[in-house]
Amino acid sequence: MNRRLWGFLGAGLLVAFLLAGVVSSFASSHPDGLDSSLREGCTFDADDTLVGGSCPAQQERDHEIGGPLADYGIAGLDDGLLSTGLSGILGVVLTFAVGGGGFWLLRRREPVGSPDTAVGD
Repeated sequence: MNRRLWGFLGAGLLVAFLLAGVVSSFASSHPDGLDSSLREGCTFDADDTLVGGSCPAQQERDHEIGGPLADYGIAGLDDGLLSTGLSGILGVVLTFAVGGGGFWLLRRREPVGSPDTAVGD
C-alpha cells in the first residue's frame, strides 16, 4: 500500500480512538428510546430503582452470558471513565481487526500462472 493510504488509515484510527476512548465518557447516562418505552408505567426512586407500577422493565434480568465488555465497560475495572474508554478502544481495535481481516481475505488476487506472476522475467 502506498504512503497516502497508510496515512489515511492512521488518521481514521486516531479519530476512532479519540471518539471511543474520550468522547464516549461524555455520553448521556439517561435511558435511550427503547429503555424509556420499557420503563413507561413504572415508578423509579432517585437511585433509579424500580419501586412500583406496571411495565415491561419489571421483567429485566442480568445478562445471561455476560462477558468482558458487558454494559459498555471492562469487567473487573472499578473506574467507570477508564472502563468505558478502554472498552471503546478495545472495540475499535477488534472492529478494525475483523474488518481488515475480511478485506484481506477477499482482496483481489492475480490468478496463478498469469503474466504478472511469471517467474524468471
